[in-house]
Amino acid sequence: MENQVRNSRKQRIGVVVSNLMDKTCVVAIVNNVRHPLYKKIVKKTVKFFVDDPKNECSIGDKVVIAETRPLSKNKHFRLVKIIEKAK
Repeated sequence: MENQVRNSRKQRIGVVVSNLMDKTCVVAIVNNVRHPLYKKIVKKTVKFFVDDPKNECSIGDKVVIAETRPLSKNKHFRLVKIIEKAK
């Protein structure tokens, strides 16, 4: 049991779309996916609830988030750092 190495958690880059909740923000991540039949590129957006304990995110910020243990019913990610503040 000693010397166990913690698995690396997935990190993702996204944009903050909401910060109305206390200590929580919503981050949207956009993926471009090719449609299987029509071969057209389609944007797929996934939203994650992110733990932001210091309430430092604002709408439009570009952030790095990482997976973590479940913090509540919806929150499974935490804020790692803010790459770029909104203008």
